[in-house]
Amino acid sequence: MDDHLLGWLRTLDEDRLGRILANRPDAIAAPWPRRLDTLAQRLSSGFAAMEALRRLPLPCLELAQACLVVRPATHGRVAELLGVPLDEVTPWLDRLCDHALAWPDADGVLHLAEAVSRWWSAPLGLGEPLDRHLNSWTVSNDTVRALARGLGIPTQGNKRRVLARAAEVLADPGHLTALLRHAPEGTRELLDLFAWDGPVRDVDGGRFVLPGTPEKWSSDHGLLYRPSWHVAEMPREVALALRGPGYHPPFTPEAPEVATIPVDPEEVDHLMTLAAPHAVERCAAILDNTSKTPLPLLKTGGVGVREVRRVAKETGCDEDETRLLLELCAVARLLAWDEESGGMVPTERFDRWRLDEGSARLRVLLSAWWRMERSSLRRIDGKYGTVLGDDRGGADVARVRRAVVSVLAHLPAGTALSPDAADRDSLVRNVHWHAPMLDRALLDECASAVLEEARLLGLLANDTLTDLGRALAGLADRAGDENDDHVPAVEHDPVLVEASTRALASVRRSALFGPDLTAVVTGPPSAELAALLDRVAERESRGAASVWRFTPDSVRGALDLGHEAGELLEELAAVGTIPQTLEYLVHDVARRHGEVTVTTVGCVVQASDPVLLAEIAGHRRLARLGLRLLAPTVLASAAGAERTLAALRENGFSPVAVADTGRIAIRRTRPEEPRGGTGGAGGTGGAGGPGGRLVLLPGGQVAELAEPGDALGDGEAHLVAEPVPDPYEHARRLVAAGRSAEPGGGRTWAVIGRMATRLPTAQQSLLGFVVDRGVRAGITLTGGLTATISHGELRGAALDAWCEEAGDYLEFPLAEIVEVRGAY
Repeated sequence: MDDHLLGWLRTLDEDRLGRILANRPDAIAAPWPRRLDTLAQRLSSGFAAMEALRRLPLPCLELAQACLVVRPATHGRVAELLGVPLDEVTPWLDRLCDHALAWPDADGVLHLAEAVSRWWSAPLGLGEPLDRHLNSWTVSNDTVRALARGLGIPTQGNKRRVLARAAEVLADPGHLTALLRHAPEGTRELLDLFAWDGPVRDVDGGRFVLPGTPEKWSSDHGLLYRPSWHVAEMPREVALALRGPGYHPPFTPEAPEVATIPVDPEEVDHLMTLAAPHAVERCAAILDNTSKTPLPLLKTGGVGVREVRRVAKETGCDEDETRLLLELCAVARLLAWDEESGGMVPTERFDRWRLDEGSARLRVLLSAWWRMERSSLRRIDGKYGTVLGDDRGGADVARVRRAVVSVLAHLPAGTALSPDAADRDSLVRNVHWHAPMLDRALLDECASAVLEEARLLGLLANDTLTDLGRALAGLADRAGDENDDHVPAVEHDPVLVEASTRALASVRRSALFGPDLTAVVTGPPSAELAALLDRVAERESRGAASVWRFTPDSVRGALDLGHEAGELLEELAAVGTIPQTLEYLVHDVARRHGEVTVTTVGCVVQASDPVLLAEIAGHRRLARLGLRLLAPTVLASAAGAERTLAALRENGFSPVAVADTGRIAIRRTRPEEPRGGTGGAGGTGGAGGPGGRLVLLPGGQVAELAEPGDALGDGEAHLVAEPVPDPYEHARRLVAAGRSAEPGGGRTWAVIGRMATRLPTAQQSLLGFVVDRGVRAGITLTGGLTATISHGELRGAALDAWCEEAGDYLEFPLAEIVEVRGAY
């Protein structure tokens, strides 16, 4: 923790501290801090500080680098370095301070958070300060005097004074220009390379010891330093002096303009009401398809192109849509690996999903897309990646997606992106201004893919965000993690609920049946209606109106799935008026359905004596084989050959096995071979255990999906993440706590030893760590009540600590604590 940060926090009023906490909700996550020193520790966390820095635009990062270069870093000196008026710099510096990434001390000097300082090893392309090179333990007194003579400065005085004179000369552009007049030819060119394209460069170490070379002259005069034989570095002050007094680092307070064109809002709204229901409907169709035909994975991971094309053809989707929806289903845990099936199959969560209303199903897909760490439609070297395979982008892909959508949300109303390819580059430049820490190459690769994926989900239409997209754009901070077990807050956001309900308000739940055996849906069909018509008819077209045609083959397909003619006609009558031609077709196909039957048998039992076969068929102990008499000398068994042979032998018969060629097949069983087979499709092997399933995680990893009866099974309701506490309420509490005396240290052990008399010494020590170090422990009170506590403070004869069960700070009397145990 930085003492300057704590001192600055103590000077803030409730409004300023509330702004900081609003920008840094991680600092007041449960268990929330009760004192400013604890808050300062959280704000100083390296990971949290970098996450806050990722959300800041380019001017803040440019100013942070300038603060690292200027000494001391005051508002005025930073503005002078950048060559801009002070009033242009102040708002952006205040924004850095409002995120607790920078703060002023009592003299107005800005200090940066340690994580921010470490992020840039060479801010503005400049190296380490000169004093770090000159004050190195490797620099001897003789070296310092030789440097002073080379620079033409007095050598009298101690080492520190001589080094100060040398640093002053080397940082002065006028002195440096005069010094370079006596340098060997090529020295200026060498130094300019380090000044503008350094500060560290590979060099030929031999030239630094060869007299008369620019390298040796620069080293002798303190302009270059070598941390190793083949590497040289230029000090920061020398590089700034070489760049000259006219050099000003880039400062871009204005975002690049995005090229736009006018767009009709009503048409955008109409296209949203077509695309959003279509995505839900096609997702249900894909999941239904995988329930019939499990989706196999490649040996190298992911789903092969051939399987993607098969699913696309069988469900009526195009290939891009299939790729996107398959990956969304995996992230939403609607689709997972099943060891027994040998492929990806719908999970039990899909059974609950399909029973939800359409808008809720849509929000599950949008939430999955919002946090998905892969880009389904990104092309690398002109090719798509493997569906559900490894993605080298990882979490950065999700950040790119949210950054692109957030920029689109800020376009003026009634405008859309220009369709010109050159103008679309303005979008990438604008996104990079708002999120400069994103990898630019990844942003270039993923930007167009984000637009296409958003269009398929109804978030984008005519190159502008729909109301659904704008609602999602406001949830960038609540996207959640792809592997979070909690239901993301995105799915329950009231604004998104309203937008998704309106996006699916125009879905059609009825169809127009024609005498030409067609069904027409004038608008986006509901998922249930589309599933019914897909089951009985063949889809001929889709769009503003969808058309299905009933054929003998399509009706027979529905009957093959187990549906009856009367059932199909009832379901169709519920969504429209059925013409006689369709009724005749269904009844005619049903009348001929089943004229030829196909039976699966485990094996065939033959004998030349019909009496013997009749005895076997009627044997009571062989009933479990499901024997059926096909002919006087032929029996069919429902069990396999090995099991049938064993059962017959157990009951006194002497059967022999016959090979497919018709010859008797008897072979010796080797001692090492197990009898009775090694298991087959009915086994319970696999990494997931009996009946277990594996859920696909990002990067090709899988995790076990428990059964509904398990403690953390998929059948249980998923918790919704807790809302973020009110930052201004916490600010008022912290400011009030800062005015009161902070708890004194050094008395923890004495108080606990005197008051917690029911505890042995070791447990008293553990309770002391709860107070002094905030460790987590479990306690038991006299009444048998147990609690898990941490972050404790002593309040007289009570321990005021965070209780995980209550989700708040509670007081526990020390005299009533009978046991303390570690909680890990």
